[in-house]
Amino acid sequence: MSVLIKPIITEKMTADSELFNRYGFVVDTKANKLQIKDAVEATYGVSVKKVRTMNYGPNRKSRYTKTGVQHGKTNAYKKAIVDVVEGDIIDFYSNL
Repeated sequence: MSVLIKPIITEKMTADSELFNRYGFVVDTKANKLQIKDAVEATYGVSVKKVRTMNYGPNRKSRYTKTGVQHGKTNAYKKAIVDVVEGDIIDFYSNL
């Protein structure tokens, strides 16, 4: 089971990482905070101070078409915000 799915690279998360040493990840929905902490420390070689998680449910939509009502939804996911100890840096762009 891979705990970390992908990093969140947006303007807001980039500003948080520069100002507060905070990084965001999309993680496995079944992962807990201790597993997320261990995965980040093992992958990036940093010390994690705090982990906060958020569960996002699916967004449901319906559309009326000629063939009838079409229903759809997006996937549910879990997001983790990881606070790193002062002085440690995670560089997402080194692997590009």
